[in-house]
Formats: sequence, structure tokens, C-alpha cells
Amino acid sequence: MSKEAKLELDGKSYTLPTVTGSEGEKAVDVSALRATTNYITLDDGYGNTGSCTSKITFIDGDEGILRYRGIPIEELAEKSNFIETAYLIIYGDLPNHAQIKRFSDLLTDNQFLHEDMKFHFQGFPSGAHPMAILSAMINAASCYDEDLMRWQWGKTKQFDVYVARLISQVRTIAAYSYRKSKGLPLIYPKQNYKYTANFLHMMFSNPYEDFEIKPEVVKALDLIFLLHADHEQNCSTSTVRMVASSQANLFASCAAGVCALWGPLHGGANQSVIEMLQQIHREGDDGSKFITAAKDKNSGRKLMGFGHRVYKNYDPRAKIIKVACDEVLSKLHITDPLLDIAKRLEESALNDSYFVERKLYPNVDFYSGIIMRAIGIPVEMFTVMFAIGRMPGWIANYKEIMDEPKSRIYRPRQVYTGKTINHYVPIHDRK
Repeated sequence: MSKEAKLELDGKSYTLPTVTGSEGEKAVDVSALRATTNYITLDDGYGNTGSCTSKITFIDGDEGILRYRGIPIEELAEKSNFIETAYLIIYGDLPNHAQIKRFSDLLTDNQFLHEDMKFHFQGFPSGAHPMAILSAMINAASCYDEDLMRWQWGKTKQFDVYVARLISQVRTIAAYSYRKSKGLPLIYPKQNYKYTANFLHMMFSNPYEDFEIKPEVVKALDLIFLLHADHEQNCSTSTVRMVASSQANLFASCAAGVCALWGPLHGGANQSVIEMLQQIHREGDDGSKFITAAKDKNSGRKLMGFGHRVYKNYDPRAKIIKVACDEVLSKLHITDPLLDIAKRLEESALNDSYFVERKLYPNVDFYSGIIMRAIGIPVEMFTVMFAIGRMPGWIANYKEIMDEPKSRIYRPRQVYTGKTINHYVPIHDRK
């Protein structure tokens, strides 16, 4: 028998149903609250509000658990790759041989952009931020498909093609965005390269010589994509669902996710890590002074890349990516003063009682920023990397809301605190 919650308001008693998720998560269903009581709930920032039910990702922040479709992130990081994990997230199950071959073939077949899109890239000023180009060009790409522009869920038979096209082309657009921002010629994808290797080729090759594809670099970047593939109802994913609820097409909804991700409080976190390290280096510090200042609330110094809003324990992704970080730095034999500072910060925070007691452990952003700097990804591209990795999660959430027969357009309420009845005053009578 399901439990019920009782609410006392204005001398009346109301019964509210409860919902229990498959992992024991509990919620009070207030969907009918306004209709029955004329009250709404107020939850600034939606920190205690469930906007949906979902079968995609499970997080237990207290225990440091992250699972895609029930599979622990540790298993996927060890045994899977980004493309197989993307299939799992979007379609609900790990693919068999035939399914992964078809998915891979669709990715290869849809990696090229329409040639006319070159003119769109040329329209951006030199130095345009790659995230601005990425969001605009995802929307622009949809214009070259008449069926997509006339999108009607359930009446479009090519959803699998659109999924592959978006996952594949976002990588092509990202590489082109970087090269445009640097005034470099565009590099076409290669049919024989796999997903992550092809991205590195389009980023760093030149017209006369291909970029050397190092296995350890491909492995590390593929892992970053996999670890970012979905993370429940974060800001950008919720934005995708919000836009999708209006029946907007897949490309438009995910372009909105890119815009939400751009913010420094969301996708820009790993960029903030590198900027912190650069600041420490400019000041001639090895990290020791910064650590001391970070413990002083009045110093204005904040240790970026440590702690997480969701995880009250160690971020499970951080444990995985730390191993990859140590491995790639060792194999590439890189000497970089910023990386030396990062290691000192990491060691101090893991052993300093101030940070340990507050559970301010290094998170995935700390290590992913270090890895991307080590393999040559420029800082302004860090958030773009996040967008590439998060695309499967956005698509899965888009699909989930479209598959829901009772889905309706999202329309949050508000509590109005402005002026009461007010009247228009002609301009010559205004003080």
C-alpha cells in the first residue's frame, strides 16, 4: 500500500500521493496541489523539486553512486567506450553486434556537414567563442533537412538517423568552430577513423600533414566524453526537456542545451580550474599560499574543481578520471608548471583536514581540465568538449519526454511579489 502525505492548510486537510522510485527515492506528488488548494509550492532553483520521472540515470550523492541505465559508471569506464555508452543511454540497453554496427555506420554516414554550411562559419568574426558557434551551427544544420524542419514526433521515421547525425555532426561542428576561431582551414573527417580519433584529426591536422593519433590521448578523451554522457536533471538537461516539451525538433532542443551549458557555473567549471592554476602560476606560487588562502573565508580565494553540489562523498567520476590523468601525463612525458601546481593542490586537499572534513574532494572537472590541457585542447574549447560528451544524455531525455503519451508543455508557476494594481500615467504627468 502506497503512503500518503497530509497537508493542513487554512483549517482544511488534504491528502497528497507519494511516489517511490526503483532505487527507493521518495517524492510527494504535488501535481494537483493548485487545483485542489489554490496553493503552489515554492522551491527557488528547483533544488527539492522533481520535474519528471526518468529511467536514464541514477545518482546517489551521499554514497557517491552514478549509474547509466542501472550500470555502474565504473564498469562502463573500464569495459565500454563513448559510442557504445551513448547507445545504452539513448536506447536503454547495451547494443548487440548488429545494433552497434548499424549505429557506427550511421555515425560515419552522417559526419559530413552540408557544404553550404561553410558560408555560415565564414560569417562569424575571428575570435568568436566556439560555444557561440556550436549552438548556432547545430540549429543551422537542421535547416538542411526539410523533414526535420517539419518535425512531428511519432510521424518521423528517421529518428535513428537524426540521433546519429547530431552525435556525429556536433563533433564536426566543434572542430570547425575551433579552427574558425583560429583562422585555420577546415579539415574534413576521415571515413576510416573512429569517433574520438576523428575529432582529434579534424581539430589538429593541417592540409599537408595528418595529426599523430596517439592511442593514450584517444583513450583519455573518449573517457572524458563517456563520464560526461549524462548526469540526471542538471541545468542543461532540464533546459533540453523544457524546450522539447514544446515539441521543438531534436536539433533545436539540444542547441538550447549548449547555451545552458555555456555558463561558468555549469559547463565552464573545468575551464575555471585552468584559470585558477594560471593565476597561481602568475603570482609565483606553487599552490601552498593559495591553499592557505582558500581556507580563509575572507580571502576571496576559492578552490575550483573541488567539491560537488550533488556528491556529498567523492565524485565517482573523479576516482576514474584521476587514474586516466596520471596515466596520460606519464605516457606523454609532459612538463608543465600548471600541472605541477595541480598535483600540489590535489595532494594538499586530499590530506588537509580542513578539506577532508568538508568533503571537498577533487571532482571530475579538476581532472578533465588537466587532461585536456595536457593533450592540447585549448581552454576555450573545454565547454565544447563537455557538450560533445553530454549529447547522448540530452538526446535520451528528449526521447523520453517525446515517448511520454501524457507529456505536456512545461510551465512552471511563480509567486508574484511586484506592485499591486497600478495605472498608466501620461509622460507629461510623470515626475
